[in-house]
Amino acid sequence: MLQDIRKTTQGTAAKVVIGLIVISFALFGIESILLGGGGSTVAEVNGEAVSPVELQQAVDTQRRQLIAMMGENLDPAMLDEQRLSAQAMEGIVSRKLLMQSAREMGLTVSEAELGAVIAGMGQFQLDGEFSPEMYKSLLASAGFTPASFKSALRDDLVLGQVRAGLAGSDFATPAELALAAKVLAEQRDVRYLTLPLAPYLEAVEVGEADLEAFYRENESRFMTPESVVLDYVELTLDDFRQPVDDAALQEEYRIRLDSYQYQTENRVSHILLQRAGGESEADFAARIATVREELAAGRAFADVAAERSDDIGSAGNGGDLGFSAGDAFPPEMEEAIAALEVNAVSDPVETDAGTHILMVTERRDSDAPSFDELRPELEASLQERDARVALLLAVEELRDIAFTADSLRAPAQELGLEVQRAGPVTREQRDGPLADPAVLRAAFSEDVLELGHNSEVLELGGDRFVAVHVQEHNKPELQPLEDVRDEIVRSITRERAREALENAAAQAVAELQSGEQSIEALAARENVEWQVELGALRNSRAVPPAVLQRAFSLPAPADSPIADYVIDASGDARVLQLVRVQAGSLASLAPEQESGLRQRIGSEFGALLQVEHEQGLRADADITVL
Repeated sequence: MLQDIRKTTQGTAAKVVIGLIVISFALFGIESILLGGGGSTVAEVNGEAVSPVELQQAVDTQRRQLIAMMGENLDPAMLDEQRLSAQAMEGIVSRKLLMQSAREMGLTVSEAELGAVIAGMGQFQLDGEFSPEMYKSLLASAGFTPASFKSALRDDLVLGQVRAGLAGSDFATPAELALAAKVLAEQRDVRYLTLPLAPYLEAVEVGEADLEAFYRENESRFMTPESVVLDYVELTLDDFRQPVDDAALQEEYRIRLDSYQYQTENRVSHILLQRAGGESEADFAARIATVREELAAGRAFADVAAERSDDIGSAGNGGDLGFSAGDAFPPEMEEAIAALEVNAVSDPVETDAGTHILMVTERRDSDAPSFDELRPELEASLQERDARVALLLAVEELRDIAFTADSLRAPAQELGLEVQRAGPVTREQRDGPLADPAVLRAAFSEDVLELGHNSEVLELGGDRFVAVHVQEHNKPELQPLEDVRDEIVRSITRERAREALENAAAQAVAELQSGEQSIEALAARENVEWQVELGALRNSRAVPPAVLQRAFSLPAPADSPIADYVIDASGDARVLQLVRVQAGSLASLAPEQESGLRQRIGSEFGALLQVEHEQGLRADADITVL
């Protein structure tokens, strides 16, 4: 039956349909088909929709952050689309719940406050002053419009209010503060010495019988990893780049000339007036009239903006908002801007932000570059577009042929591809051309590994597609003793040395605990130095971390010191005596320490409160993930 299904997909009609779909994907983007249009959603949070585009943007942001953070140490498995989507969805749901909670509490951010935050952002400043051109340029490069950036920033500031309010609503009581000080400011007197591992390693002797016995008892440790040798064919965008004829370049040039990039741009300044809480309509109208009278009397627009405008972000620049090609500001503003002459002042314009008085300070027509200047860019763009169409068509044809073929030889021959070989490749492969998690999952799947089929054509990112076929399967095998002899010697030596060291440390502890030896005498016998730390705190840097951690885990001594030992990260044994414990007190703390303790407890309580708040919102929410 499977073969019948595979054969029915070979028909000409099927290929034509697939070809049309692929061309649509290439020319308009798969997102326009899968994600665009009619209000499709991937989740709902209390009736508020989460769109596929919103989810994809969150996934892309997570991916960029991981790549930037991990660099060359990035595990490809961390970029798994399903894993990132789940994490992104959790973040989106949490954000929407908090924003809904903020709206219910009536939290908001004024335009003036928003403008002040933007104006103070260093990345938008030039020589210490806000630069409208840099602002719009950086937003465009990050995929934002001024409106979308302000909306996102407003939400961030509102969420900041929620978190700050929750954090500030809890505090430490005097009893809690005193208890925390008792624990955190506690002091302990500790004596300790170090028994190094090195002498015990040197004393171990490993015989042939020991090697044989260890080898037989631990055979599972010495198995070769399962691996496969893979045949594969690869399709990349570069394989399909072709020269572009001059007529196509000329047509693309004409299209570019008609694009928004070369439209007239207006440099705009504004004075924004917002009606304050409690301000009467008459008083607000009087403020507007005052501004218009000052402008009509000849006072400089920049001076009036600096004194009267409620937009803090632009007031410091004389109201300058930078250039717009007709799409940077609300439609009401853009309509008024288009009708203004240079240096003329508009009538009041109403938008959701408030009342604007506008002036066009400069109008420029962008000079279109010549055909020769744009030719390299046009050629690269058209080459890539045509290559992507050809690539996707070839991918569909490869999927079609490889699905029914016994190996990759016939599909490669029909498509003019080269069958390449890689391996051996293990399940945990981390380098090489086939180290992608999707390839490894496919190569070790039942369909490919056990049944001998070709894999699906796998998209690996970067316009790279691969199909694999298992040429050779290497099952785990026990390695010869000679190949692992050195590893076994190291294992036995370290195991026996550690056991001997722990026995010596335990004996030392027993002697100290019984009073047979003092730590001074013990150090002399072992030919090592001993040390003492009086009044050690939990964050002391003078005591080795392993000693400090163990010392603060022991109960307070009664009549005599308590002895113990710990093996540190290097493998050495630290033998210690806890001599005295002195409880901390709030009075013993310096003012800055007490203040820091209050902040620390407040932060911890506030963080717990935020978690509980979000859990409460989730418990009461109607969340549907489609």
